[in-house]
Amino acid sequence: EVQLVESGGGLVQPGGSLRLSCAAAGFTFSSYWMYWVRQALGKGREWVSTIGSNGGPTYYVDSVKGRFTISRDNAKNTVYLHMNSLKLEDTAVYYCVAGPRLYPVGFVPRGADYYWGQGTQVTVSS
Repeated sequence: EVQLVESGGGLVQPGGSLRLSCAAAGFTFSSYWMYWVRQALGKGREWVSTIGSNGGPTYYVDSVKGRFTISRDNAKNTVYLHMNSLKLEDTAVYYCVAGPRLYPVGFVPRGADYYWGQGTQVTVSS
């Protein structure tokens, strides 16, 4: 059974940092591309970042470039999203997604062979 479990979300002040983790099981993690997608309340899902199966290449939505870093540890079957200089507009539920191939950059992965976690809430507020 495929499992993706996100953790690390929470409440943080503007300018603060968080590190999200996504622990994977039930598939060959090291062969999969990994994604972070977010959804703010009342809005659609937004692609945030992508990382290749071996740790590269990496891609980011323009709004997080220079602030967020995606990484992975294939020995631990875990992908991370390091978030710095957080802004109010980063408030959202963050999902990790696993897929067997690169989905077009900038788009939210869709399809039966893309697996989603349950999400973790990130709230940026003063």
